[in-house]
Amino acid sequence: MSTFQAPKGTYDLTPPRSATFLAVREAIAAPLRDSGYGYIETPGFENVELFARGVGESTDIVTKEMYTLTTKGGSQLALRPEGTASVLRAALEANLHKAGNLPVKLWYSGSYYRYERPQAGRYRHFSQVGAEAIGTEDPVLDAELIILADQAYRSLGLRRFRILLNSLGDKECRPVYREALQTFLRDLDLDEETRRRIEINPLRVLDDKRADVRKQLTDAPKLRDYLCDACKAYHEEVRALVTTAGVAFEDDEKLVRGLDYYTRTTFEFVHDGLGAQSAVGGGGRYDGLSEMIGGPELPSVGWALGVDRTVLALEAEGIELDLPSTTSVYAVPLGEEARRVLFGVVTELRRAGVAADFAFGGRGLKGAMKSANRSGARYTLVAGERDLAEGVVQLKDMESGEQGPVALAEVAAELTKRLG
Repeated sequence: MSTFQAPKGTYDLTPPRSATFLAVREAIAAPLRDSGYGYIETPGFENVELFARGVGESTDIVTKEMYTLTTKGGSQLALRPEGTASVLRAALEANLHKAGNLPVKLWYSGSYYRYERPQAGRYRHFSQVGAEAIGTEDPVLDAELIILADQAYRSLGLRRFRILLNSLGDKECRPVYREALQTFLRDLDLDEETRRRIEINPLRVLDDKRADVRKQLTDAPKLRDYLCDACKAYHEEVRALVTTAGVAFEDDEKLVRGLDYYTRTTFEFVHDGLGAQSAVGGGGRYDGLSEMIGGPELPSVGWALGVDRTVLALEAEGIELDLPSTTSVYAVPLGEEARRVLFGVVTELRRAGVAADFAFGGRGLKGAMKSANRSGARYTLVAGERDLAEGVVQLKDMESGEQGPVALAEVAAELTKRLG
């Protein structure tokens, strides 16, 4: 037992469960790569001000949940609590928006950090795969991202998730709604911190999960009643495109985002098998974020899907992914000469693209065959002095139990043929 343990609210990914996380990341990324999204990777920490401007100084993420640090030079940095602000910052810094091909379509995968109360499905260190389409205002882009996320989840076999969809309006109509909402909220019986939110970002009050607050919000003004004609038309086009693609969704007029930068289209993926932490992913349009962080006007849309929660959703539905074995061939040498010869065979197989492993440590036949079984290998190679003298190795099919000699010079070709 080690003296040290993973910090509270974090987790280690170890085999064999880690293979599921890798498969989930790959399944989410696959439709993005097939749709013109290029991979981007950003640092694990950024200037604090990037998140204060982009995510919003009034959000819990900035005021309570960010891990911050001061460098020896006095700079204020923060471990990234989300991906969008970092990706947009990197795209602007690299002038990707000036390359003449908008939108700039990017996808990313990485770890994020928030100081929250740990519970099932909510960690202080978590993993996401995200996508951003930067520089174009087009309902087709919004629909594309919703459809690609749905495609990714369905490719994993998930069926019990729901897509919630709403519009948050834009800089023309949302201020009018904001004023009406503030007037309503000021008359409610709320604590001081929530009252402070009313003045800074009243939409966040609508996202409050406390029962006593939600009860008072029943008659709150509805954003849909304040949408301008342009926002209504835009939202209807998104709805029509998603519907035409055969993707089911639910209109949710109460759906708002906890991040300040969202405008117009907003959506969330929820799974009813996860209890309180039912959201497995979400996103929306953020047309003003580029200007917030010092860039030009670049209307954009994106999402982030939680790898951790997606794995929990798979477990809730009892889905076991069909993961390929990490080892196809396992070599068991009997004696020093066989160790040298079979290690050469293993090296040759690996160069040919065959997943091969070796019985290290000079174990006896019984112990080495137990390791071969545990490895999940389809075939095992066994060779001793007599086999080598005859120029053969014993090839055992671990599924059928059949075993027979194969010429040493033909082992690699034979296994490559059998494994396809």
